[in-house]
Amino acid sequence: MKVNFKSLIIYEDDNFMVVNKPPFMASLEDRNDPTNLQKLAKIYNEDLSACHRLDKETSGCILLAKNKEAYRHASLQFEHRTIQKIYHAFVHGIHEFREEVVNLPIYALNKGVTKIDYSIGKAAKTTFNTLELYKFHSLVECIPETGRMHQIRIHLSESKAPLINDEMYGGDPLLLSQIKRKFKLKKYTEELPLIKRFALHAQKLVFNNFERDLSVEAPYPKDITVLKKQLLANKR
Repeated sequence: MKVNFKSLIIYEDDNFMVVNKPPFMASLEDRNDPTNLQKLAKIYNEDLSACHRLDKETSGCILLAKNKEAYRHASLQFEHRTIQKIYHAFVHGIHEFREEVVNLPIYALNKGVTKIDYSIGKAAKTTFNTLELYKFHSLVECIPETGRMHQIRIHLSESKAPLINDEMYGGDPLLLSQIKRKFKLKKYTEELPLIKRFALHAQKLVFNNFERDLSVEAPYPKDITVLKKQLLANKR
């Protein structure tokens, strides 16, 4: 994957930078992904350090610090949960979430999978709000208060609203033929899913840059844009 790091920058000041991470790119150093975001950032500016991470398939806002003082300032905000992260999730089913709070403890297994476990799981809290309804699906705003592994994904699944194409947590792939009337596939052509990853985007980041609180939004990448366009076009 060839990426121009400068094209990912959506906010920058003397201390911080926010980038719009593409899907299918690791956030931090990853021997299986030579084009990980942290490596690209260091090539662009050796002082840059990612302050948090997103799942490889998740796109959207990542905060980077330009110096040690900024990194510490961001770390304290994450520790005290004063940084707000807002995600957009395209999920299966029609859901009318209105400040729906899911408070279920999460335990991370060794295989990179999580489960809800009331005995040894770590506290995890997410708030859901429905933004749009489609024919068989919903667009949900997700606001995690904690930052557990796969938190939004498993909390959506437990709410009977799994992410589109998140097969790990019960979300099936979405085909155009499932939502579009009179859909006809060309002969001898295999129909592919509308999106090749789970449909989750880190849409907004709200943080303090020493001087003031900032709100930075990341535009949808192409695959999310196409998915939303098709869901809207075939809305009930």
